[in-house]
Amino acid sequence: MRGIASEPISDRVWNALLAGDLAARRTAALYGALLDAAQAAPGPFVLGRLSQSLDGRIATDSGHSFWISGEADVVHTHRLRALFDAVVVGAGTVRADDPLLTTRHCAGASPVRVVIDTERRLAPHYRLFHGGPATLLLCAEDAPGESAGEAELLRLPRGDAGLDAAAIVARLAARGLRRIYVEGGGITVSRFLAAGCLDRLHVTIAPLLLGSGIPAFTLPSVARPEHGMRLNWTLHTLGDDLLFDIPLERRR
Repeated sequence: MRGIASEPISDRVWNALLAGDLAARRTAALYGALLDAAQAAPGPFVLGRLSQSLDGRIATDSGHSFWISGEADVVHTHRLRALFDAVVVGAGTVRADDPLLTTRHCAGASPVRVVIDTERRLAPHYRLFHGGPATLLLCAEDAPGESAGEAELLRLPRGDAGLDAAAIVARLAARGLRRIYVEGGGITVSRFLAAGCLDRLHVTIAPLLLGSGIPAFTLPSVARPEHGMRLNWTLHTLGDDLLFDIPLERRR
């Protein structure tokens, strides 16, 4: 498995991602800010990422999410994979999308793939369990079952809901995977956010109304608006979509 020390992260960006790519050079401020934050972090750096409709949905009621956002946002997703050591998804995303989680739409290596399957219920036929980059399958210490396909099984303590997010970050960092990209779905990103385990959040909003569907964020409710999370952001355009780059104060 690759670790962050194998190659300077700045070289990975400018040489692997931006060389000869006009669209990427136009968004260099976005990736530069991300890399500066990652390099300044005193420990592991964790980015959460969601793409949603204008009315806050990441998929329809039936689970269809292709394609809510546009082509430029898909490329952005792959650039993030190339920049990070590990890409994390929940079991629901694997069931719904059967993703490969590899870097295909830009230059750069694919990250280690990490699947959170708390109760160890995923079947072994999903594509990321066979071939390609290394895959880690995370489940609870008391969950039944064994690994799937070629994935390596890791057992971790439970948190208030699902696996303990801080324990996931610590276990991945101990393996040299210090740049961690939480790609989805909404419940997984929300749990990392609620646990104070995200350093940064990327939210893409597409000019699309679905009317109903799966919400982007599932967080504890608050009684008054002033009790919610008030965020700062920088706005970027990705084709027809808007990307909000949101720095967070992580509880270390």
